[in-house]
Amino acid sequence: MITKHLINSIYRATEGEGVFLGRAQIFVRYQGCAIGCLNCDSKDTWDFSEDMGQSLEMVMEAVHKEGFNGAIKNVSITGGDPLHPSHVPHVRALVKLLKEKKYYVNIEAAGTRVVDEIFDLVDYVSFDFKTPSTGVRTPLKNIAKMIAQYPGKFQVKAVISDRADFVTTLEAFKMLRADEDSMPFPWVLTPCFNNHEEFPLERFSQVLTWNEEAGGFFRVIGQQHKWIFGPDQKQV
Repeated sequence: MITKHLINSIYRATEGEGVFLGRAQIFVRYQGCAIGCLNCDSKDTWDFSEDMGQSLEMVMEAVHKEGFNGAIKNVSITGGDPLHPSHVPHVRALVKLLKEKKYYVNIEAAGTRVVDEIFDLVDYVSFDFKTPSTGVRTPLKNIAKMIAQYPGKFQVKAVISDRADFVTTLEAFKMLRADEDSMPFPWVLTPCFNNHEEFPLERFSQVLTWNEEAGGFFRVIGQQHKWIFGPDQKQV
């Protein structure tokens, strides 16, 4: 049993992807993930390293300090996988305390599970749709459950490496939308920008074109932090 918050890092940065692009916030990155995405750019967060344990008080102190002593009130909880069952009790305690302190809390969800006891507490959920290139599958029933239980409270993000990823995402979109013209949440496509890679201009252009040809249902948002700092820089 994990008795402390396993923390990879706590740092201040401007959000580089998704609908919160450009928003200054504090990232709380949990250590430990068992999902195993093939194109993960944070494999250093996979091990459940007990030596990274911190108390709730230590985590809150770091959040307060990194946010210029509480001036920045946006927090994104990420990982690793902050929704792994071993993390859930600790994340729940952290979210409760953050909300008591009037923070706006987003959580990065891998899409492999819907965790009501956490999602009921946070302000927003960034929910992944795993594409074939990740080697992981997102059950569409999970997104359907998000639509039913958390309307207006989440986005879906899909990393697109190639045409197969886009086609799979488009098929899922068509299966889930309530009618022919709308989707009740933002669905974001993120062109893959791999570690050690130059800016993937051709891939980015292809994703833009595929989206336009399909009807422009998605928002294509790149990873701004990788454009600025490079794909291998951490804590940005």
